[in-house]
Amino acid sequence: MTDNKDFNPSGFAVKNGNFIGLPYDLDSASIVFLPVPWEATVSYSPGTAKGPENIREASYQLDLYDADFPNAYQTGIYMLPTDKQVAKLSKKTRKLASEHIERIENGKSFQSELVEEVNRNSEWLNHWVKNQCTALLDMGKMVGLIGGDHSTPLGYLHALAEKHDQFGILQIDAHCDLRNAYEGFTYSHASIFYNALAEIPQIKKLVQVGIRDYCHEEVEFIHKSKKRIEVSFDQEMKELMYVGQNLNDIFDQIIAKLPDMVYISFDIDGLQPNLCPNTGTPVAGGLELQQAFFLLKKLVNSGKTIIGFDLCEVGSATEWDGNVGARIAYKMATMMAKSNDLML
Repeated sequence: MTDNKDFNPSGFAVKNGNFIGLPYDLDSASIVFLPVPWEATVSYSPGTAKGPENIREASYQLDLYDADFPNAYQTGIYMLPTDKQVAKLSKKTRKLASEHIERIENGKSFQSELVEEVNRNSEWLNHWVKNQCTALLDMGKMVGLIGGDHSTPLGYLHALAEKHDQFGILQIDAHCDLRNAYEGFTYSHASIFYNALAEIPQIKKLVQVGIRDYCHEEVEFIHKSKKRIEVSFDQEMKELMYVGQNLNDIFDQIIAKLPDMVYISFDIDGLQPNLCPNTGTPVAGGLELQQAFFLLKKLVNSGKTIIGFDLCEVGSATEWDGNVGARIAYKMATMMAKSNDLML
């Protein structure tokens, strides 16, 4: 590691393999980004498996000054190398899933052997993520998972559940992701929170923000959750603003629904599509970037503790997607550091 006292935060970034060229390694960092290059079950546009590397490369163009936390870079952020085995298996599994999706979309028979292999590989990925995150947490690191599609954080949530008796999730997303085995895939990107709630009783609350693309099955599931799931639909939030309610009060109401320990799941398609044009499933509407940052800032200022986060569905077709993703990753890392009293 480069001696931190010799690091110039106003200088150009050195492409050292780390996020924004920061001078930290695994031992010296407080926050570790775990890239998960996986997109096996993506049902629309591919490319998110290469999202972590797009974020890493684009991050070298970021300046380090943060208006909320000027010395945020001193917290210590390190991004692990991308695992080639995971990327290779994702590519193989994506091919199988695509064949199945094409078949059912064209009215052909359901091929159970294809689905079973995709499910086995996805289960392997869940165990891999859990083992990676558990090892990092046991080292005393805080973890930011960088996907990949939105199925990738399930293993991380299991790892956190072994460390915390209970916690809530703040999900920024265009989609509910509450489908049961979407398209036959148990661990579909569209089923992440159905699976998390079913498998992890330590998750006491799921609060969703920005939701604007969802199905009847998911609405029924929300209603049956007995307020374990609370949704701030994008249309409802915007209509409240149109009739004069301010966003500050709306966000206060959202944050009040969360317990003291909070995990943030940020699907980049929760933002307006111009900010994430090559995400897997873009949807018109959504949050502005500064609105999302204001929500996170208010979460920290409320006294909640951020125990972890993921950033998923960042596209790889252009540097712009990675640029926006890198800014989100940096902001979430600094917010997590602040909420855990690690900010210098």
